[in-house]
Amino acid sequence: MVTSFLLEIGEISYFAGRFFKDFLKPPYEFKELLHQCYNVGNRSLFLVGITGFIIGLVFTLQSRPTLMQFGAVSWMPSMVSISIIREIGPIIAALICAGKIGSGIGAEIGSMRVTEQIDAMEVSGTNPFKFLVITRIVATTLMLPLLVIFGDFMALIGSSLVQNLKDNTTFLLYFNLVFNSLKFSDIVPATIKTFFFGFAIGLIGCYKGYYCKRGTAGVGKAANAAVVYTSVLIFIIDFIAVFVTNIFYD
Repeated sequence: MVTSFLLEIGEISYFAGRFFKDFLKPPYEFKELLHQCYNVGNRSLFLVGITGFIIGLVFTLQSRPTLMQFGAVSWMPSMVSISIIREIGPIIAALICAGKIGSGIGAEIGSMRVTEQIDAMEVSGTNPFKFLVITRIVATTLMLPLLVIFGDFMALIGSSLVQNLKDNTTFLLYFNLVFNSLKFSDIVPATIKTFFFGFAIGLIGCYKGYYCKRGTAGVGKAANAAVVYTSVLIFIIDFIAVFVTNIFYD
């Protein structure tokens, strides 16, 4: 198991190195890149928005009784906004996209590998790595931060709705308290790490699909492995990001 794990890490690292090597080399597939950006954003926008809205509702409802015991309900907008923007929002959105986008990429490219469409592209003179892999990795890297921002906004909308119903706090007052509590060190590191989340989702999904084993069972295994590997990698990246952020801002 240790040998297999180390070999897997080495192959993923080689795959990532090949991406950076071929990323800036022509030809550039701008049309396919825009198509993949649309697919990635459109495929997950509704799910991320609904999940963020529900998280905002639940998190506020669960935290409210505890804050009431200490007479600190007025701190609710500050606590919810910092918690969601710094940690909860990016992680939840990344995990949703890992299940939705990562598995889709793994299954799509895996199906192309099984049906020998990738081999046909190589024979016809098309570079399948640039057309299939690079465009999808760049698309997930660019679109995930936008999805996270949208999910955070919907979570704050859900939280403000609870505050409005419980304390008659207006939406304008709620968001004024939110933006007064947020700092530069809260927003920027949380946004930067979402680019790495998106890169991990695209990289693992493309890797598992590109080297999918023959047969229909291989496609299912590739999609499943893409979700599992990406979820673990997201938590590792998040730990590293929090550790580095604490070093610079403590």
